[in-house]
Amino acid sequence: MATGSAKHDALEELIEALRRLPGVGVKSAQRMTYHLLQHDRPAAQALAGALTHAVQSVRHCTRCHTFTEGELCGTCADPRRDARLLAVVETPADQAALERSGSYKGLYFVLMGRLSPLDGVGTVEIGAERLLARAADGVVEEVVLATGFTAEGELTAQALAAALKARGLKVTRLARGVPAGSDLEYVDLSTIAYALHDRR
Repeated sequence: MATGSAKHDALEELIEALRRLPGVGVKSAQRMTYHLLQHDRPAAQALAGALTHAVQSVRHCTRCHTFTEGELCGTCADPRRDARLLAVVETPADQAALERSGSYKGLYFVLMGRLSPLDGVGTVEIGAERLLARAADGVVEEVVLATGFTAEGELTAQALAAALKARGLKVTRLARGVPAGSDLEYVDLSTIAYALHDRR
């Protein structure tokens, strides 16, 4: 009886662990758990090993705060990057998205979040002071605020813009526009409004 209970506990523990991932509910976590244990135990072992290795090896870059295994990430260590440009993003995933675009050649500062007063996330929690010190290093000429276009992302951009401008820095905001290949009738009104406002 104790053995069955232990197995049940191990299953529940794995399901609960998977549920902590963004966008994963109970049913999805159960499906993943049963698939791994029933059909692909080698993948389960590989996943466990990769997670353990990442937790032990990955840390924050001392300069931009993104994820890295060394003291500096590959981007900060790359002498070909334009140190005069500093893009501020919310997460390492946002940084990766900008990198995939291939259109940005500057450096980054990763906030690891965004302002959310209702959740108790303020300027201290997102590392605003570290950003201000980084941006005022005498090399940075323009700070590109590339936070999301959610209410919290906009609040973060506004607060950071005020603090950066007060230090005499040039601040720009990522423009919003109509996605390529989309019909206007299916685009939300605020996106159309911003696209008109930021037209060139």
